[in-house]
Amino acid sequence: MAALALSFALTVSARPAPAQSVGPVLSDLAVRLASMTAITGYEQAMIDSIVAIVPGAKRDRAGNAVVVLGDGARRRLVACPVSEPGFVVGQVRGDGWLTLRRAPGRVSPLVERELEGQRVTVFGRRGPVPGVVGVRSVHLTRGRGITGEGTFTVDSAYVDIGAASMAEATAAGVAVLSPLAATKRPQRYGHDRLAAPVAGRRSACAALVLAARAAAAAQGMVPRSDAVVVAFVVEQELLGRGLATVANTRGPFTESIVLDVKAGAMGAIAQEADTALAHRWPALGSVARWSVGARYVGSTVESTSLAGADSLRAALTRWIGGAK
Repeated sequence: MAALALSFALTVSARPAPAQSVGPVLSDLAVRLASMTAITGYEQAMIDSIVAIVPGAKRDRAGNAVVVLGDGARRRLVACPVSEPGFVVGQVRGDGWLTLRRAPGRVSPLVERELEGQRVTVFGRRGPVPGVVGVRSVHLTRGRGITGEGTFTVDSAYVDIGAASMAEATAAGVAVLSPLAATKRPQRYGHDRLAAPVAGRRSACAALVLAARAAAAAQGMVPRSDAVVVAFVVEQELLGRGLATVANTRGPFTESIVLDVKAGAMGAIAQEADTALAHRWPALGSVARWSVGARYVGSTVESTSLAGADSLRAALTRWIGGAK
């Protein structure tokens, strides 16, 4: 999987270039990362890909992918969370159907409602297993949505993976706590738009991957007096455990940037101080959030601008190089 991600991310696309100038490597890598699922606590497939793509990156004890650029006494950090909220199997029933529970992190009620009748992927011990969430009988639920009674939630979801018994589901590698998410089908549209669950974070992480690669390639050619730690952090939806590990093991830092997504104009990059995070983990130093603008944030059709991600890549490249 890691080798596939490497070749995919670095192959020039055969598609015609969009009207706005977005490098084919960035657009292909953003789509590739948006195609992957990294439910909180189950991010290692994505981390494997990032370790393969970014020269010098290594997995730390929390499961983050971390690369250190430079060796100066002054240390700075830029981190991109890879985790996403999602679901896990709550029970494998005797008839082969699955029930669900929420994984750590806030899943919006809208996302839960969007799940009904949709294709999903269960990540079992033997690989991904396709499934579909059952749709309730319209005859038995007619009129209930008007008063709110019977509104679909994950607690009322049943998933069909084609198994006729618990034994068949188990043979497919599916068990309690197997992670599950809506099947990812990223869509490119317009000149530079990308729609997918957590598209904003994924495009931001793609921008950081390319900025880190550029900085790694320039090592030894550009003198620097500090060290920059680039981290792709896990379990952001679980009290930020991955970021905390980087702060405690790689810090203290003079300043830190955390990449994020924010509802707003697609293509815009917001830079805001995060005093709460700086107070929570003083080893991070002064903390700023650089957020890519997106629409429909938190939904299965979250949409962002790849041109904006390219602007973020350029800004991160300058920041890593020491420019203000």
